[in-house]
Amino acid sequence: MQAAITVALGAPPADADSVAPITLFSTAGDRIQDRRLLEIGGKGLFTEEIEAALKDGRIDCAVHSLKDMPAEPKDGLTIAATPEREDVRDAFLSNRYARFEDLPEGARLGTASLRRQTQALHRRPDLRIVLLRGNIDTRLAKLDRDEADGMILAYAGLRRLGLQDRARQLFDPIERPTAPGQGALAVETRAEDADAAWAQALNHAPTALCIAAERGALQALEGSCRTAIGAYAVLTGGALELVVEALTPDGAERFRWAGRLEHADKAGAAALGLSLGQKIQAEAGERLLLKGSP
Repeated sequence: MQAAITVALGAPPADADSVAPITLFSTAGDRIQDRRLLEIGGKGLFTEEIEAALKDGRIDCAVHSLKDMPAEPKDGLTIAATPEREDVRDAFLSNRYARFEDLPEGARLGTASLRRQTQALHRRPDLRIVLLRGNIDTRLAKLDRDEADGMILAYAGLRRLGLQDRARQLFDPIERPTAPGQGALAVETRAEDADAAWAQALNHAPTALCIAAERGALQALEGSCRTAIGAYAVLTGGALELVVEALTPDGAERFRWAGRLEHADKAGAAALGLSLGQKIQAEAGERLLLKGSP
């Protein structure tokens, strides 16, 4: 992404370190790995420190994994660009079993995602969920130490690290909708910089359209780590198709709505996502919320 920003600013990639120097952050979401995000403050722990640096001018833009961003933007900040999306699918990994369906009764499935947990338990209530947090290398090391019989990760993350061969099975994102924005990066800027030419050059319009729909559903369904939400949008023949689902924390109940929008624009896509999310909210209500969390 550094090279892409450099080119968007009109400089050669070789000048990236001087034109678009990188400032690295270790966020609280990265550092605290022994508890679920919902227990320590939610998705915002991946963005708060970076956004503070953006607001006070220490950095000019921030690059996030879009699925880690809260539904509501911080005051004065905005998502200025969404580059072309990577593969959106979830991947099953195991050193013993070729498919999720091959896991034996009572097997240990590793994940830190409430959505992945509930989607798995909806199909296999016998599974034992093992909390596996940390970066991809850390999680793979835990799998290799036999702390779980299998795990589910975002395939995009594996691909970005050249680890795609560790995936044993890829899930259909219509059957198992992924986290809103999964596989996409978000370039966040101060609001006054949102229309800058370099930011617009990074934006991939089809990705932005799909993301608008998915995040509309996220907004309607509370969008925190206390709610198991999946949303997947795809453009087919010029039309936008969206499927949204949410599950109860034990995975026992699943609520799904789908919609299609011809000749979609960003506002219409967001409205479709909001509408489908509101239909699920009306059906399920507080049954979707994980109780006893902050």
